[in-house]
Amino acid sequence: MDLVVLAEAIRSFPGLTRKRAISGVLDYLPVPDGETVIASAGEDAAVIKHDGGLLLFAADGIMESLMHSNPFYAGYYAVLVNLNDIAAMGGTPIAMVDILSVKDDLVCAQVIKGIKHAVEKFGVPVVGGHTHPDCQYHAVDVAILGVAAEGQVIFSHTAEPGDDILFIMDLEGFYPPDLPYAWDTTTNRTPEMARRQLQLLPKIAQRGLVHSGKDMSNPGCIGTLGMLLETSGKGGWVDVSRIPSPDGVDLTQWFLSYQGFGFVLTCSEGSSNELLAMFAEVGGTGAVVGKIDDSCHLELRNGDERETLFDFRKDVITGCTPRFVPKKV
Repeated sequence: MDLVVLAEAIRSFPGLTRKRAISGVLDYLPVPDGETVIASAGEDAAVIKHDGGLLLFAADGIMESLMHSNPFYAGYYAVLVNLNDIAAMGGTPIAMVDILSVKDDLVCAQVIKGIKHAVEKFGVPVVGGHTHPDCQYHAVDVAILGVAAEGQVIFSHTAEPGDDILFIMDLEGFYPPDLPYAWDTTTNRTPEMARRQLQLLPKIAQRGLVHSGKDMSNPGCIGTLGMLLETSGKGGWVDVSRIPSPDGVDLTQWFLSYQGFGFVLTCSEGSSNELLAMFAEVGGTGAVVGKIDDSCHLELRNGDERETLFDFRKDVITGCTPRFVPKKV
C-alpha cells in the first residue's frame, strides 16, 4: 500500500474534513468549570456529575446525503451512532429523544421504520422529541442519555505515552446499497448479540483496563485515532498492515469506513491480550496496531515505509485539544 496515497485519501475524506467545522464553534462556548461537568468537547459524550453518579449526554445528526440515499438507514444509524457514543464512554444508555424534520411522507415512514428497527434491536427506547411536518428538507437528529459509575468512564483525552493502540472491528458485515463507507455489522445480528457487544464496554470500564477510547465514526478507523490523539495532546504511530480487515474489501475503503461496531482503545501493554480476548467473545476482531507517544504526530507505517498523516502542532481535525478539558474549581 502506498502510504502517501493513503494519507491523502484520509486527509481529504469528507467524513473527516467536515469535522473541522467543530473548531469554528468551540471558541464561542465557555469551557465548563469541571465541578459538575467533568468532560465535554472532544469526548463522545459529555460527563455530568449527578446524585452520586455520572450522566452521559450526547447528540448526533445524520448527514443530509444519507437521508436522500437511504432514509431507512438514516433512521437506524441515528440511533446506532448515539448508542456507540455512550458505549465508547463505558456507559449504559437509558433513553433517547429525536427531532424529525420531513417534507415527504414516504421518506418519513422509512426513517421511522429504521428508528423502530434499531430500538427493537438494542432495547433502548425513544421517549419523545419533536417533529417538523412542514419542512422543505429532511433531517433526523437524536439525543441520548446514559449513565456510568464515577471513576469508571473511558475518556478520549487520557491516552498515555507507551500505550498500545488497539483497533477492534466486527468483520462480519456488509456495505448496504449506495453506502460504500458504512460497514453494517448490526442489522443481521440477533438482538442478544448486538446488546452483548455494547454491554462489553461498561464491563471493560469497570475493570479499568483502558486509558482512553473512541468509537470508530465517520472519519474511519485511522481518522478516529487522529481525533483521540488531538484531544489527548499526544502523538503515535499505526502500522496499517496490522489493521484487521475482511476478505475482498478494498483497504482504503475499509480504513475510511464507519464501523457499526468498532473502537479505538489505548491501554498498557499488559492489558492488550485480555481486551482482545474479551472482544473476540462478542464477535470483535482486534489487534495491537501501534503505540502512543509524545510526538504530536500521527505516523502511518507499513514495513520500512513511513508517512506523517497529521502534525497536531499545525493540523486541525476538530480543534478539540487539551485546553478544552474542564478544570476543577
